Amino acid sequence: MMKAMMLLAAVLALACGSAGAQTPPRAADGRPDLTGMWSNASLTWLERPARFKSPTLPEAEARALADADPLKRAAEADSRPSDPSAGPPPAGTLGPAHSAVFLDAGSAFARIKGEYRTSWIVEPADGRLPLTELARTRAREAAATSGRLDPTGPEDLAPNDRCLLGSRGSGGPGMLNNIYNSNYQFVQTPDALVIVVEMNYGVRVIPILRDRAAARAAHRPAVLNLWMGDSVAWWEGDALVVETVNVNPQQGRFGPIFLSPQGRVTELFTRASATQIAYEFRVEDPVHYTQPWRAEMVLDALDGQIYEYACHEGNYAMSGILAGARVKEAGGGAP
Repeated sequence: MMKAMMLLAAVLALACGSAGAQTPPRAADGRPDLTGMWSNASLTWLERPARFKSPTLPEAEARALADADPLKRAAEADSRPSDPSAGPPPAGTLGPAHSAVFLDAGSAFARIKGEYRTSWIVEPADGRLPLTELARTRAREAAATSGRLDPTGPEDLAPNDRCLLGSRGSGGPGMLNNIYNSNYQFVQTPDALVIVVEMNYGVRVIPILRDRAAARAAHRPAVLNLWMGDSVAWWEGDALVVETVNVNPQQGRFGPIFLSPQGRVTELFTRASATQIAYEFRVEDPVHYTQPWRAEMVLDALDGQIYEYACHEGNYAMSGILAGARVKEAGGGAP
């Protein structure tokens, strides 16, 4: 299986979007250098929407759909100057919680191997998560938790609302794009890869061992359930392979990538060019999925830097959320 993934990674590196014939940079130890600022912002998402019947889109259609994307149009509309004479909104009107100008969900569908993709998932062929009934139940529970307005305590809220983890699977594994802050900083040394996740400011410190056997031997005891899991890495050719197990149970139950104690995520990072990393991951978990599944993605270089999100557990928003719920219970107002 790993040899097949390595061959796929090599093909992806050669044919990945606009990579062209650029020579990927290498570190002082001769390994491909993954260090840099990267983004997976895109109008392509993990699963293929029902409106798309194909894994790919013709270029003209991809461009037209991107121009009409509601998230993109909302951000563009909100960035225009406001009308100072418009006055306040009508009484009783409930507007958005905050401005849409901060949205940065990408401006185009992802182009991988020269094709515009309608989902990151490539196996199964329908581009959908092959969920078991338990996983479907947990997906419904996660959605209900995210929409809850009457928590009795912090434990009733989603992990991302508690500032324990980035939303929408930003931190991984695998690392998914968001509606904003889909940015990462990679710092690579001969012994480790550090990934700083802008959304919620998560950090993955991944030791790089000499081979797969040494890496797997370096996994921590299973009793240590870390946010974003227990990750180890090794090089196979020019691809850095990262294996993650023992994701924190709260993260594993909440998704969007559901993982049990039996779950395993294998990520491949291949420096395709000076401006792009070919990234793929395979998820195996018989508790939540009827078969292993695989996704392909690209990480594009950023010109600037990322910033500390500074969301931390117990911040002032939590007291505001809980106080609002108590006011609602006392009949003092609607949510």
